[in-house]
Amino acid sequence: MRPASAPFDDLDRKIVTALMANARTSFAEIGAAIGLSATAVKRRTDRLRETGVITGFTATVEPAALGWRTEAYVEVYCEGAAPPRRLAEVVRNHPEITAAMTVTGGADALLHVRARDVEHFEEVLERIRVEPFIRKTVSFMVLSHLLPESPEAGASQPAPEARPRRSP
Repeated sequence: MRPASAPFDDLDRKIVTALMANARTSFAEIGAAIGLSATAVKRRTDRLRETGVITGFTATVEPAALGWRTEAYVEVYCEGAAPPRRLAEVVRNHPEITAAMTVTGGADALLHVRARDVEHFEEVLERIRVEPFIRKTVSFMVLSHLLPESPEAGASQPAPEARPRRSP
């Protein structure tokens, strides 16, 4: 259960903006930029974490450095009305799916998939398609990122180890 949320003011917004730009920015640097002491910035940051405004701190990494060389978005179309909870269970079983959401429009869900290569991506797609309630998928391979500094352009986890190939 989250504590009751405190007011979120312009100084809080500036702190959050600074941390989103670079989570390693010191409280002193943020304070100097917005006119607060390092102690006041820390106190506000702690409150923002306690109230769930700030949910964590991460590093953005070049995906290829972690073994992710192929990236795609996959539209998922379900038979009937697949409940979001069931879709969530399925996507949690695939470490290659880095983001998943239900969407409006023709598709029921949109998946962001990272893979080692095209062959690995095809394997992931086959694993997704075996779910009995999935009717079809439509994939869009990413060629380049137009906003390379966006969180979507970075990776959050290393690629899974390569599995031995089966001989035909």
